[in-house]
Amino acid sequence: MTAPRQQIVLHSLIAKDAPMAIDLKIARDLGYDGIEISAAKMRAFLAAGWTEADLAERLRPFYLPGTGFLMDIERHGPNEAALMREAEELFHLARVAGARGVQLITGPIPLAAARAHAEGRPIEGYAGVLGLPRAEQLAITARNLAKLADMAAAEGLVLYLEALGWCPLNTVSDQLELIGRAARDNLKMVVDFWHCHVSGDTPERISRIDSRLIYGVHVCDSLRHDGGLPDEAVLRDVPTGSGVLALQDWVDAVKATGYVGWWSGELFCRRQHQDDSFRVAAEIKALLEKLVL
Repeated sequence: MTAPRQQIVLHSLIAKDAPMAIDLKIARDLGYDGIEISAAKMRAFLAAGWTEADLAERLRPFYLPGTGFLMDIERHGPNEAALMREAEELFHLARVAGARGVQLITGPIPLAAARAHAEGRPIEGYAGVLGLPRAEQLAITARNLAKLADMAAAEGLVLYLEALGWCPLNTVSDQLELIGRAARDNLKMVVDFWHCHVSGDTPERISRIDSRLIYGVHVCDSLRHDGGLPDEAVLRDVPTGSGVLALQDWVDAVKATGYVGWWSGELFCRRQHQDDSFRVAAEIKALLEKLVL
Protein backbone atom coordinates (compact mmCIF):
# COMPACT_ATOMS: atom_id res chain seq x y z
CA MET A 1 0.00 0.00 0.00
CA THR A 2 1.35 3.44 -0.94
CA ALA A 3 2.03 5.69 2.04
CA PRO A 4 0.13 9.00 2.12
CA ARG A 5 2.07 11.92 0.69
CA GLN A 6 1.63 15.61 0.04
CA GLN A 7 0.01 16.26 -3.34
CA ILE A 8 0.09 19.37 -5.52
CA VAL A 9 -3.16 19.72 -7.47
CA LEU A 10 -4.19 22.20 -10.14
CA HIS A 11 -6.90 24.69 -9.23
CA SER A 12 -9.21 25.47 -12.16
CA LEU A 13 -8.93 29.19 -11.42
CA ILE A 14 -5.34 29.23 -12.67
CA ALA A 15 -6.73 29.12 -16.22
CA LYS A 16 -9.91 30.90 -15.17
CA ASP A 17 -11.37 31.55 -18.63
CA ALA A 18 -10.18 28.36 -20.33
CA PRO A 19 -12.41 25.33 -20.92
CA MET A 20 -12.09 22.14 -18.92
CA ALA A 21 -10.08 20.49 -21.69
CA ILE A 22 -7.28 23.01 -21.18
CA ASP A 23 -7.23 22.35 -17.43
CA LEU A 24 -6.83 18.65 -18.17
CA LYS A 25 -3.99 19.29 -20.61
CA ILE A 26 -2.21 21.62 -18.17
CA ALA A 27 -2.46 19.08 -15.36
CA ARG A 28 -1.28 16.22 -17.55
CA ASP A 29 1.54 18.04 -19.34
CA LEU A 30 2.95 19.66 -16.19
CA GLY A 31 2.67 16.58 -13.99
CA TYR A 32 0.20 17.86 -11.41
CA ASP A 33 -1.02 15.19 -9.00
CA GLY A 34 -4.66 16.04 -9.68
CA ILE A 35 -7.19 18.80 -10.25
CA GLU A 36 -9.57 20.70 -7.99
CA ILE A 37 -11.98 20.91 -10.87
CA SER A 38 -14.54 23.59 -11.64
CA ALA A 39 -18.18 22.51 -11.66
CA ALA A 40 -18.93 25.49 -13.91
CA LYS A 41 -16.47 24.20 -16.50
CA MET A 42 -17.95 20.71 -16.31
CA ARG A 43 -21.44 22.15 -16.80
CA ALA A 44 -20.21 24.13 -19.81
CA PHE A 45 -18.78 20.91 -21.27
CA LEU A 46 -22.17 19.20 -20.91
CA ALA A 47 -24.08 22.24 -22.19
CA ALA A 48 -22.01 22.13 -25.39
CA GLY A 49 -23.46 18.74 -26.23
CA TRP A 50 -21.09 16.30 -24.59
CA THR A 51 -22.69 13.57 -22.47
CA GLU A 52 -22.15 12.56 -18.86
CA ALA A 53 -20.43 9.43 -20.18
CA ASP A 54 -18.08 11.65 -22.19
CA LEU A 55 -17.35 13.69 -19.06
CA ALA A 56 -16.60 10.62 -17.00
CA GLU A 57 -14.31 9.26 -19.71
CA ARG A 58 -12.35 12.52 -20.00
CA LEU A 59 -11.83 12.73 -16.25
CA ARG A 60 -11.18 9.07 -15.47
CA PRO A 61 -7.35 9.36 -15.66
CA PHE A 62 -7.24 12.21 -13.13
CA TYR A 63 -7.30 12.38 -9.35
CA LEU A 64 -10.07 14.84 -8.46
CA PRO A 65 -10.11 15.58 -4.72
CA GLY A 66 -12.89 18.11 -5.06
CA THR A 67 -15.13 20.33 -7.09
CA GLY A 68 -17.32 23.26 -6.34
CA PHE A 69 -18.88 25.08 -5.24
CA LEU A 70 -22.21 25.02 -3.44
CA MET A 71 -22.96 28.62 -2.47
CA ASP A 72 -24.81 30.28 0.40
CA ILE A 73 -25.07 27.11 2.45
CA GLU A 74 -26.87 28.91 5.29
CA ARG A 75 -30.00 29.41 3.15
CA HIS A 76 -33.12 28.85 5.23
CA GLY A 77 -36.84 29.50 5.17
CA PRO A 78 -38.10 30.03 1.60
CA ASN A 79 -34.53 29.81 0.25
CA GLU A 80 -33.74 26.37 1.66
CA ALA A 81 -35.50 24.32 -1.01
CA ALA A 82 -33.36 25.88 -3.75
CA LEU A 83 -30.21 25.08 -1.77
CA MET A 84 -31.16 21.43 -1.53
CA ARG A 85 -32.00 21.23 -5.24
CA GLU A 86 -28.65 22.77 -6.15
CA ALA A 87 -26.89 20.38 -3.79
CA GLU A 88 -28.56 17.37 -5.37
CA GLU A 89 -27.50 18.51 -8.85
CA LEU A 90 -23.92 19.27 -7.81
CA PHE A 91 -23.49 16.03 -5.88
CA HIS A 92 -24.70 14.11 -8.93
CA LEU A 93 -22.23 15.98 -11.14
CA ALA A 94 -19.40 15.24 -8.71
CA ARG A 95 -20.24 11.54 -8.70
CA VAL A 96 -20.35 11.40 -12.51
CA ALA A 97 -16.99 13.18 -12.70
CA GLY A 98 -15.36 10.93 -10.14
CA ALA A 99 -14.64 13.79 -7.74
CA ARG A 100 -14.22 12.77 -4.12
CA GLY A 101 -15.46 15.95 -2.47
CA VAL A 102 -17.54 19.08 -2.92
CA GLN A 103 -16.67 22.53 -1.60
CA LEU A 104 -19.26 24.46 0.40
CA ILE A 105 -19.07 28.22 0.87
CA THR A 106 -20.96 30.56 3.13
CA GLY A 107 -22.76 33.72 2.08
CA PRO A 108 -24.06 36.15 1.15
CA ILE A 109 -21.43 36.17 -1.59
CA PRO A 110 -21.88 39.81 -2.75
CA LEU A 111 -19.74 42.10 -0.61
CA ALA A 112 -22.44 44.76 -0.96
CA ALA A 113 -24.72 42.81 1.37
CA ALA A 114 -22.13 42.71 4.15
CA ARG A 115 -21.35 46.39 3.64
CA ALA A 116 -25.01 47.37 3.84
CA HIS A 117 -25.43 45.40 7.04
CA ALA A 118 -22.27 46.89 8.58
CA GLU A 119 -23.47 50.41 7.74
CA GLY A 120 -26.99 49.84 9.03
CA ARG A 121 -28.58 50.10 5.58
CA PRO A 122 -31.25 47.79 4.15
CA ILE A 123 -29.84 44.75 2.37
CA GLU A 124 -31.00 44.42 -1.21
CA GLY A 125 -31.50 40.80 -2.18
CA TYR A 126 -30.29 37.73 -0.33
CA ALA A 127 -29.17 38.39 3.26
CA GLY A 128 -28.38 34.92 4.58
CA VAL A 129 -27.97 35.02 8.36
CA LEU A 130 -26.74 38.61 8.48
CA GLY A 131 -28.31 40.41 11.40
CA LEU A 132 -29.39 37.28 13.25
CA PRO A 133 -28.04 36.52 16.74
CA ARG A 134 -24.91 34.40 16.65
CA ALA A 135 -26.73 31.46 18.25
CA GLU A 136 -29.24 31.44 15.39
CA GLN A 137 -26.49 31.80 12.78
CA LEU A 138 -24.75 28.75 14.21
CA ALA A 139 -27.92 26.70 14.57
CA ILE A 140 -29.17 27.38 11.04
CA THR A 141 -25.82 26.80 9.37
CA ALA A 142 -24.97 23.65 11.34
CA ARG A 143 -28.41 22.19 10.63
CA ASN A 144 -27.91 22.74 6.90
CA LEU A 145 -24.42 21.27 7.03
CA ALA A 146 -25.78 18.11 8.63
CA LYS A 147 -28.49 17.78 5.97
CA LEU A 148 -26.04 18.39 3.15
CA ALA A 149 -23.52 15.95 4.59
CA ASP A 150 -26.17 13.23 4.76
CA MET A 151 -27.08 13.87 1.11
CA ALA A 152 -23.40 13.78 0.13
CA ALA A 153 -22.77 10.58 2.06
CA ALA A 154 -25.37 8.83 -0.07
CA GLU A 155 -23.18 9.69 -3.09
CA GLY A 156 -19.95 8.71 -1.33
CA LEU A 157 -18.74 12.31 -1.12
CA VAL A 158 -16.84 14.40 1.41
CA LEU A 159 -17.92 18.02 1.93
CA TYR A 160 -15.31 20.67 2.67
CA LEU A 161 -16.32 24.00 4.15
CA GLU A 162 -14.84 27.37 3.28
CA ALA A 163 -16.19 30.37 5.19
CA LEU A 164 -15.83 33.61 3.23
CA GLY A 165 -13.88 36.32 4.99
CA TRP A 166 -16.61 38.99 4.74
CA CYS A 167 -19.45 36.72 5.86
CA PRO A 168 -20.69 35.68 9.31
CA LEU A 169 -18.98 32.79 11.11
CA ASN A 170 -15.78 33.33 9.16
CA THR A 171 -13.01 32.32 11.57
CA VAL A 172 -11.36 28.95 11.94
CA SER A 173 -12.94 28.58 15.37
CA ASP A 174 -16.37 29.34 13.90
CA GLN A 175 -15.92 26.70 11.22
CA LEU A 176 -14.72 24.09 13.68
CA GLU A 177 -17.74 24.80 15.88
CA LEU A 178 -20.05 24.35 12.91
CA ILE A 179 -18.39 21.07 11.97
CA GLY A 180 -18.65 19.88 15.56
CA ARG A 181 -22.32 20.79 15.80
CA ALA A 182 -23.16 19.10 12.51
CA ALA A 183 -21.34 15.97 13.71
CA ARG A 184 -20.90 14.22 10.37
CA ASP A 185 -17.81 12.18 9.52
CA ASN A 186 -17.83 13.34 5.89
CA LEU A 187 -17.80 17.05 6.78
CA LYS A 188 -14.39 18.75 6.89
CA MET A 189 -12.84 22.12 6.03
CA VAL A 190 -10.39 23.60 3.55
CA VAL A 191 -7.70 25.88 4.93
CA ASP A 192 -7.67 28.90 2.63
CA PHE A 193 -4.79 31.20 3.53
CA TRP A 194 -6.48 34.37 2.25
CA HIS A 195 -9.83 33.86 3.96
CA CYS A 196 -8.06 32.91 7.18
CA HIS A 197 -5.85 35.99 7.01
CA VAL A 198 -8.63 38.52 6.41
CA SER A 199 -10.75 36.87 9.12
CA GLY A 200 -8.02 37.54 11.67
CA ASP A 201 -6.60 34.04 11.92
CA THR A 202 -2.86 33.44 11.99
CA PRO A 203 -0.50 30.56 11.23
CA GLU A 204 -0.35 29.87 14.96
CA ARG A 205 -4.12 29.34 15.00
CA ILE A 206 -3.91 27.10 11.95
CA SER A 207 -1.29 24.94 13.65
CA ARG A 208 -3.82 23.98 16.33
CA ILE A 209 -6.47 22.54 13.98
CA ASP A 210 -7.12 18.81 14.30
CA SER A 211 -5.57 17.47 11.10
CA ARG A 212 -8.41 14.98 10.73
CA LEU A 213 -10.74 17.91 9.97
CA ILE A 214 -8.58 19.37 7.18
CA TYR A 215 -9.62 18.06 3.77
CA GLY A 216 -7.41 20.31 1.64
CA VAL A 217 -5.43 23.54 1.48
CA HIS A 218 -5.76 26.60 -0.76
CA VAL A 219 -2.37 28.27 -1.06
CA CYS A 220 -2.94 31.90 -2.04
CA ASP A 221 -1.69 35.40 -1.33
CA SER A 222 -3.02 38.86 -0.51
CA LEU A 223 -2.30 42.51 -0.81
CA ARG A 224 -2.20 44.49 2.43
CA HIS A 225 -5.46 44.41 4.38
CA ASP A 226 -5.86 47.21 6.91
CA GLY A 227 -9.04 45.90 8.52
CA GLY A 228 -12.73 46.14 7.86
CA LEU A 229 -14.62 44.11 5.31
CA PRO A 230 -12.14 42.63 2.81
CA ASP A 231 -12.68 43.23 -0.91
CA GLU A 232 -11.62 39.97 -2.52
CA ALA A 233 -11.44 41.36 -6.05
CA VAL A 234 -8.93 43.98 -4.91
CA LEU A 235 -6.92 42.16 -2.26
CA ARG A 236 -6.41 38.92 -4.19
CA ASP A 237 -5.33 40.58 -7.43
CA VAL A 238 -1.70 39.60 -6.88
CA PRO A 239 0.55 36.75 -8.06
CA THR A 240 0.95 34.05 -5.43
CA GLY A 241 4.25 34.69 -3.70
CA SER A 242 4.28 38.42 -4.43
CA GLY A 243 1.86 39.53 -1.72
CA VAL A 244 2.12 40.18 2.00
CA LEU A 245 1.52 36.66 3.31
CA ALA A 246 4.51 34.76 4.63
CA LEU A 247 3.50 31.65 2.72
CA GLN A 248 6.12 29.38 4.25
CA ASP A 249 4.81 30.20 7.73
CA TRP A 250 1.27 29.29 6.67
CA VAL A 251 2.39 26.07 5.00
CA ASP A 252 4.49 25.09 8.00
CA ALA A 253 1.52 25.75 10.28
CA VAL A 254 -0.66 23.35 8.31
CA LYS A 255 2.08 20.73 8.28
CA ALA A 256 2.52 21.16 12.04
CA THR A 257 -0.97 19.70 12.48
CA GLY A 258 0.24 16.47 10.90
CA TYR A 259 -1.85 17.04 7.78
CA VAL A 260 -0.85 15.10 4.69
CA GLY A 261 -2.99 15.60 1.60
CA TRP A 262 -3.64 17.93 -1.31
CA TRP A 263 -2.56 21.53 -1.78
CA SER A 264 -4.16 23.72 -4.45
CA GLY A 265 -2.91 27.06 -5.76
CA GLU A 266 -6.02 29.24 -5.99
CA LEU A 267 -5.41 32.29 -8.17
CA PHE A 268 -7.31 35.59 -8.47
CA CYS A 269 -4.62 37.66 -10.21
CA ARG A 270 -6.27 39.24 -13.25
CA ARG A 271 -2.98 39.86 -15.04
CA GLN A 272 -2.01 36.20 -14.77
CA HIS A 273 -5.48 35.11 -15.89
CA GLN A 274 -4.70 36.86 -19.20
CA ASP A 275 -1.20 35.39 -19.48
CA ASP A 276 0.02 32.02 -20.75
CA SER A 277 -1.85 29.65 -18.42
CA PHE A 278 0.67 26.86 -18.97
CA ARG A 279 3.54 29.07 -17.83
CA VAL A 280 1.57 30.44 -14.87
CA ALA A 281 0.55 26.93 -13.81
CA ALA A 282 4.17 25.77 -14.06
CA GLU A 283 5.33 28.66 -11.89
CA ILE A 284 2.67 27.99 -9.26
CA LYS A 285 3.47 24.27 -9.24
CA ALA A 286 7.16 25.01 -8.71
CA LEU A 287 6.32 27.43 -5.89
CA LEU A 288 4.05 24.94 -4.13
CA GLU A 289 6.62 22.18 -4.47
CA LYS A 290 9.22 24.45 -2.87
CA LEU A 291 6.86 25.42 -0.05
CA VAL A 292 5.30 22.05 0.68
CA LEU A 293 7.56 19.17 -0.39
